[in-house]
Amino acid sequence: MTSGDEARLHLAKSREFLEAAETSRDLGLDNAATSDAVISAINSKDAICLALTGSTSKSDNHAQAVEELKRSGPTGAKLATTLSRLLNLKTRSQYASRSVSAADANRAVEWATRMLVAAETVVRDR
Repeated sequence: MTSGDEARLHLAKSREFLEAAETSRDLGLDNAATSDAVISAINSKDAICLALTGSTSKSDNHAQAVEELKRSGPTGAKLATTLSRLLNLKTRSQYASRSVSAADANRAVEWATRMLVAAETVVRDR
């Protein structure tokens, strides 16, 4: 399987999780919406890195994922802050006792959408 094939598979996952995030948000399930938005963005990051560099890291280290995206090129560098913001919501949406707010969920879906749109463009143009 080529890195381009892998990038397209990550794009499909990103779309699926973003759709789930939008549905959860519309149902008022803020933690689920945010969590799915984070997973969507991670898959978008993987697609971008695969398309631009031919590889992606599968580390659980969030800072490393942001740095990898930054190093992938100008598009990735522009999105690194967006990914960082999403990853900062991951723990609260998935593990902490305190929930994310509806505003956080809305922002998370917007950020994940931004990541997916960019990933689609990068993969399409490669």
